[in-house]
Amino acid sequence: MKSTQVSELKATLSQCLAKVKAGEELIVMERGRPIAKLVPMPRQRDTETAQLADLVRAGLVRRGSGKLPVGFWKLPRPKDRKGRALQALLTDRAEGR
Repeated sequence: MKSTQVSELKATLSQCLAKVKAGEELIVMERGRPIAKLVPMPRQRDTETAQLADLVRAGLVRRGSGKLPVGFWKLPRPKDRKGRALQALLTDRAEGR
């Protein structure tokens, strides 16, 4: 973990933020004493993975294998005689979702 003085941080903020964005942690010092710590924000993907892991531990979901069963594409499609799925899709598109 690196440290930098406030005056140096002010002069090189863009470079310091680039280092933090790359994963480094940075301690901000004022008169030789630490006053702040700059750490990278967790990536969205990391947060989603942690939330999924919590759900798996709670037994609420199961992780998929990532593979579809053999013959999946040959299964008959569900019937939607009243066209509700299409209507929902068109409504979502009209509302800009």
